[in-house]
Amino acid sequence: MYYYIKNKLEKTNKPDFKGKSGKFVAVLTSAEWLECREQFDMGIEMDIDLSVIHSTKAEVNYDSLTGTFSVPDRENISAPNTNFAFALDEKGIVFIDDSGFVNDTISCIINTKRWAVPSLERFIYDFLEHIVVQDQIVLERVDKELDTLESNILEGDESDPSLRISRIRSDLRDMRIHYEQLLDLGQELEENENAFFNEENTRYFHLFTQRVSRLHDITASLRDYSIQIRDLYQSQLDVKQNRIMALLTVITSIFMPLTLIAGWYGMNFRYMPELEYKAAYPIVIIVSAIIVIVSLVFFKKKKWL
Repeated sequence: MYYYIKNKLEKTNKPDFKGKSGKFVAVLTSAEWLECREQFDMGIEMDIDLSVIHSTKAEVNYDSLTGTFSVPDRENISAPNTNFAFALDEKGIVFIDDSGFVNDTISCIINTKRWAVPSLERFIYDFLEHIVVQDQIVLERVDKELDTLESNILEGDESDPSLRISRIRSDLRDMRIHYEQLLDLGQELEENENAFFNEENTRYFHLFTQRVSRLHDITASLRDYSIQIRDLYQSQLDVKQNRIMALLTVITSIFMPLTLIAGWYGMNFRYMPELEYKAAYPIVIIVSAIIVIVSLVFFKKKKWL
């Protein structure tokens, strides 16, 4: 698929790879790139293996700028990323993609964007913006879920949120890494080392890096929040365990003197005068009751109960 960058992207069947008819956008599969890469006159030998792409990055060459994208699925961040590559120079940009992601993105740009001052820089900006366009909503959804988990913990919900919190932390870590890579990519474009871009238009890349930087900060904040919720849950468990231990200690302390009495008078010595008294049994009951009452009052006063 080939397009010219006019007031909107215009599809063409025969692009001018020399750039005399205007800046172009090309979307090819890896097989198509191998067949026609010489036509683009970018002076690069770029053998694309999309299966080995693991990051988003850009590399400056002598007469071109090449790079890769590894984009997480916003609906399932732990799923495999969408990977594709690109190459650009002052004449236009070529995407090498077997997933269909780039074609879907360009279709969205065609349907929603018209440019008063069309340029390659503006197209790249809109393309990069489309990658992160839903991220604010995704992060807000994560924030609300963390709020719900925190409320449930404080309300004494018995269900263990550790597994879900661990998954959220893992997703946020992946998103943080993705934003860091996008920041590096945006800064590489803004640097404009090969002077492919109009210097005035590099502000688009600066705007993009600012937005990604804010998303990165939000992601880092949410990850810290998830750690706090995990610690809160652990502290709530510790409080419950401490209460149980306190209760067991109180019960043990109450029954220790009673056990002593039972053990003392359970000894079968022949001469134990108390055993001959008719009132001995009720006296032991009364003494035991007094011990229990005094112990309970004492523990209550100390706020151990």
